[in-house]
Amino acid sequence: MALKTNEKNCVEMVIQVQPGHPPSTGRWTVGHHGTPYNLPSIGGITLNIQVGDSAFGWEGDHLEPGVSATACQDTQKHPNQGAQYYACAGNMAQVISGKAKGAKGVVLGHHGGSEHLVIDFPRKVKEKMTYDDKMIIHTKGQGLKLLDYPEVHVMNIDPDLLKKLKIKELKNGKLEVPVTTIVPAACMGSGLGTTSSHRGDYDVMTSDPASVKKYKLDQMRFGDLVAIMDHYNLYGPTYKQGAVSIGILIHSDCVNSGHGPGITTILTCDAGQIAPKIDSKACLADILKMGTQKK
Repeated sequence: MALKTNEKNCVEMVIQVQPGHPPSTGRWTVGHHGTPYNLPSIGGITLNIQVGDSAFGWEGDHLEPGVSATACQDTQKHPNQGAQYYACAGNMAQVISGKAKGAKGVVLGHHGGSEHLVIDFPRKVKEKMTYDDKMIIHTKGQGLKLLDYPEVHVMNIDPDLLKKLKIKELKNGKLEVPVTTIVPAACMGSGLGTTSSHRGDYDVMTSDPASVKKYKLDQMRFGDLVAIMDHYNLYGPTYKQGAVSIGILIHSDCVNSGHGPGITTILTCDAGQIAPKIDSKACLADILKMGTQKK
């Protein structure tokens, strides 16, 4: 039985964005182990990384798969701030100019700090794109509610994608949500302290090898659904015993202190109303049949 929502009352808007050039100073930075590094990072049209690929092992830091898009050059101002809010995971993006005109992609989420939307397109489409091309996104999702589960708050996800997550209603009044990975609160880092989870993301810290091994963090892929335990994210990510938040992995592992793969929140509750269940195919690549699907 499908979850009852207020989808018919959710606002649909069109926003316009374009690929964002990958910024870099070319300077050295020191990682969490005290080792200098100089690597590719955020932004750009990334040809060889897509949803479903591993978030680990790349010669890069904070890599965003697919196309990193913004609504204007100054990412901290309007209209980019609005684009970051309205665009939700699962929204359709369409190229409206250039050689790739007409091609369609899917929003994965948004990356805080860089204030980029992360949009997945097939490589053959990305190879035709330029930084002058424009895309429109049909946004829908903010304001979405689960009518029978008011304690479970929804954000940043298209209603049609929510229906495809194979969420089950349990007899104990909880919702069972498939995820690839369950992350303890202690592993969450950069992004804590922000006052909203309706934009941006926050990071799973991977600086502790024992934790990475214990929780299999290095097996995560772009587009994975991830459960974060004891974190309540309605008013911004924060620690609360018994809370559970679900998010989508949108950028790669990082070597800066306090950083790691980035998670955009889509569901949160403050008293355990969400029951995560491990499913190795709980990834947008497998759910939407796109990118690198699990064999």
